[in-house]
Amino acid sequence: MHRKFFLFVQSSLAITALAATSSFAQEITGAGATFPYPIYAKWADAYKNSTNVKLNYQSIGSGGGIKQIQSKTVDFGASDMPLKLEELDKFGLYQFPAIIGGNVPVYNLKGIDTRQIKFTGPLLADIWLGKINKWNDPAITKLNPGIKLPDQAITVVSRSDGSGTTFIWTNYLSKVSPEFKSTVGEGTSVKWPVGVGGKGNEGVASFVQKLDGSIGYVEYAYAKVNKLSYGGIQNKEREFVFPDDETFQAAAAGADWAKAPGNYVILTDQPGKKTWPITGASFILLYKQQEKPEKGKEVLKFFDWAFANGAKMASELEYVAIPETVASMIRSQWKANIKDSTGKALF
Repeated sequence: MHRKFFLFVQSSLAITALAATSSFAQEITGAGATFPYPIYAKWADAYKNSTNVKLNYQSIGSGGGIKQIQSKTVDFGASDMPLKLEELDKFGLYQFPAIIGGNVPVYNLKGIDTRQIKFTGPLLADIWLGKINKWNDPAITKLNPGIKLPDQAITVVSRSDGSGTTFIWTNYLSKVSPEFKSTVGEGTSVKWPVGVGGKGNEGVASFVQKLDGSIGYVEYAYAKVNKLSYGGIQNKEREFVFPDDETFQAAAAGADWAKAPGNYVILTDQPGKKTWPITGASFILLYKQQEKPEKGKEVLKFFDWAFANGAKMASELEYVAIPETVASMIRSQWKANIKDSTGKALF
């Protein structure tokens, strides 16, 4: 009787240990950029249905994602601001691009629909500097003949948290406006001269929805999902373009990832007649030496699956999937860079 009981307990403990090991491998955690959250959520749902492995991703902003991976509280971090090679080396990190999308100016004006208003980069810079503060300012009306713009104050909405979306936005405005570059500059968090702040792409979208006369910037998927009006922008070739996967793809076409140390590539203000000027990639951050190799393997499996199976889902949300040539390069980098404590490659 006692022996049977002992064997039962021993067997139960073995099953419990096996279950614990199994559940350990069945969930991976990530945190960071809100820019790619809609596509990561869509990929995660499809991946769980396919593999029974769950992705728990916290959409907290790129600044938070960088902090969380540095403190090792998540399996991967996500940032729309790529880290330079010296920063990666300092923390023993590796980064790769996972998805490409675009930032768009969104507005809330009664009687004026989406895609009706056109902007230039310098004009947007002057709005965010507070130099243009009325919708019927001559600088806006001259670009938009035939549209009755109101004599109404512009409420500028920006991100209040550390944000890669802000990095892409301010990087672009700094390229097209020397005054913006010298007074505000670029970064995940800057001191805005005017306006109100919202947390995450979600927060900015919510403010613009509620505030008549407002203008903000969000990743394009948030504009689509929240049915926000968005405008066109004059690109480097002086062509007015509107955001979609074709104009994002045009911006990404000239990127030479193979020659970029640490995959550090910025896609704003690229040449090309069809190019959307405020395009950006979102990056994944991983430790080169994985303290939990099983988790590291699962992260790589997830993004390998996303590269192979996620392009159609990305297109449905107006993102651009990483080209197969770049995905193949990234897989080779995984083999060379992501290892366990013994130096064994995880992919």
